[in-house]
Amino acid sequence: MQLPVDTEQLTSFAESSWQVMLDYTPKLISALVVLLVGLILIRMIVNAIRKGFEKKNFDITLQRFLLSMIGILLKAALAITVIGMLGIQMTTFVAMLGAAGLAIGLALSGTLQNFAGGVILLIIRPYKVGDFIELQGHSGTVKEIQIFNTILTTPDNKVIIIPNSPISTGSMINYSTMPTRRVDFTIGIGYDDDIDTARDVILAVIAKDDRIHQEPVPFIAVKELADSSVNFVLRVWVDSANYWGVYFENLEAIKKALDANNISIPYPQRDVHLHTVEK
Repeated sequence: MQLPVDTEQLTSFAESSWQVMLDYTPKLISALVVLLVGLILIRMIVNAIRKGFEKKNFDITLQRFLLSMIGILLKAALAITVIGMLGIQMTTFVAMLGAAGLAIGLALSGTLQNFAGGVILLIIRPYKVGDFIELQGHSGTVKEIQIFNTILTTPDNKVIIIPNSPISTGSMINYSTMPTRRVDFTIGIGYDDDIDTARDVILAVIAKDDRIHQEPVPFIAVKELADSSVNFVLRVWVDSANYWGVYFENLEAIKKALDANNISIPYPQRDVHLHTVEK
């Protein structure tokens, strides 16, 4: 059975739909134009601010954080403007946004804690990009401090991403804060070797290294009489950047110098005495 068609109703619906399209299309086109132009302007503004930071030698850690925040705020303002141009009531939108924000906040409480941790880190500044640090069981060079995470690169070129929340409340070691560091060596010689000769040989080695500071004066002394060796402790001060180079190169040089002077570096050993019991 064929249903009757109301021609007048269809005509009215078509006319009203066409009118809505005519009324809404300019708004949609204008909103798209504003969105595209706005995104281009935001990029230009952020780039201009970045160049200004670079000219002023602004701290790179704070620079990246501020540029990220500025970009997010400008894009949020642009989104609100575009929504308003489409005729959506802002009061309704704000109410919906508030409700959604509450739900998202409850679901992402850990993420918000990381955000708060990032803000705290940028205020107290315990480290900056380029520092070598140790935190949360990891060591590496700070590559970037983001809003939610800190990114480290390890000496073997691994990338470690650590949430900011536990960093801001936990302990950390910054190896790059101070301009100088102390290098500690433990060097063992045999019990049959002469202590004074060994001391002179070791001091002669480090005296050849210009990277070692003469103030404070290098310190060397007998640390302990161990099971298999007499152990010296050697302490010298160097620039922080030279720490590992001084340690590895002088450790090798000391070993070669002791060998050349017939001073032994003994292996761990134990004397076993057997007693025969006569029956």
